[in-house]
Amino acid sequence: MDKISVVIPVYNEEKVLPRLFERLVPVMEGLKRPYEVVLVDDGSTDQSLAILKSHAGEKIHVVELTRNYGQHAAVFAGFESSSGEIVITMDADLQNPPEEIPRLVQTMEDGNYEVVGTVRKGRKDSVFRIFPSKVINAVTRRITKVHLNDWGCMLRAYRRAVVEGMLKSQEHSTFIPALATTFAKDITEIEVAHEERFAGESKYSFAKLVSLQFDLVTSFSDFPLKFMLYSGLILAFLGIGFGGVLAVARLSFGAAWAAEGVFTLFAVLFFFVGAQFLAFGVMGEYVGRIYREVKKRPPYTIRRIH
Repeated sequence: MDKISVVIPVYNEEKVLPRLFERLVPVMEGLKRPYEVVLVDDGSTDQSLAILKSHAGEKIHVVELTRNYGQHAAVFAGFESSSGEIVITMDADLQNPPEEIPRLVQTMEDGNYEVVGTVRKGRKDSVFRIFPSKVINAVTRRITKVHLNDWGCMLRAYRRAVVEGMLKSQEHSTFIPALATTFAKDITEIEVAHEERFAGESKYSFAKLVSLQFDLVTSFSDFPLKFMLYSGLILAFLGIGFGGVLAVARLSFGAAWAAEGVFTLFAVLFFFVGAQFLAFGVMGEYVGRIYREVKKRPPYTIRRIH
């Protein structure tokens, strides 16, 4: 039977980890097959690393990163340290129930799938998390041309070939579920339970969700650049048309119209200056990502494997 690897990124989850081990280990033992659990400490500043090391052993491996690199970099570090034919990712906060792992494995083997995604049934998050998630789902479906309903759930299963393909890509800023579609053809998803966070607070702020959305768009699409191009053309034509309207109005109503044209000039100026700064910002972000890639610095550094 294929070996199962479970990869879990951990960042400041000292209150959750004891309960995570209590639930996860019996589930994995119940599979009656070879397995390993790879927990990646992503630069935790609480007692998470100490708790992880106290559980380290033959089947539980702890990957200690040198600092906090972010969830997706931590998952890649876990991929690199895993050896299973089926690799399952999940969050440490227990919103992804470990008891759903056997269903993912069964689905993957029954259908010979390369990726098994999940849809969170009865999601327990707030509207401030659900709405951005819906936006990300819609954008991801459009970019990848793969119709999955829930791209944001960490509880997913990947074949080893897909994992190896993602590791070879060596991208610094990416969205793992979308990247996996580059290397997988047979993809499906199943409904899974979703629970309240066991303890602590979510590490995904609104700013991080926005950053994740930008990673998704810029890593898999040149849409922002095309958007700026077409917007520039539209603004140019609008500017020409507006100039014509101003000229006709000035001839018709005289110089006193619109305060000698001063306020109109400032309005037009501010609009175009704002549009330029937006364009420079988006282009700068692309250039910055190119710069980070060509330096070829590692996206994470493993300090030690326990």
